[in-house]
Amino acid sequence: MRYVLVIFAALGIVASTLALREHYRTEGDSPCSINERWDCGIVNHSPYAMLAGIPVAVLGIAGYLLIGALAWRRANRLLLAAALSGLAFSLYLAHIEAHVLGVWCIYCVISLVDISLITALALGTTVASLFRKSSQRVS
Repeated sequence: MRYVLVIFAALGIVASTLALREHYRTEGDSPCSINERWDCGIVNHSPYAMLAGIPVAVLGIAGYLLIGALAWRRANRLLLAAALSGLAFSLYLAHIEAHVLGVWCIYCVISLVDISLITALALGTTVASLFRKSSQRVS
């Protein structure tokens, strides 16, 4: 399972890197400017794209690196905590896109799906490891 989680973390790094590229784009149209409801440029240039002076995409890259490292080390409980934190933040950003900006970023949606899958897998992995440990004690 750790390889699957590491692959999903790598996908998150790619999505966050593409969002960071949009954040720093100064010329031309955003390549994901599909229509008035889907435009990564608007989202990544909004005031919500920064947190304490750091682009949110950089926080995403760091978070996915941490998740990948924790998955690799099989640190299941820490992995679950990191994944839940990432999911909560991603859901907050989705709320901003839906109800404040009224515009969606395809990279952000990919990241939301990715962190949702990572969280589900981390939860399953953590529960399974707890069951294994408790059944070993009983035996």
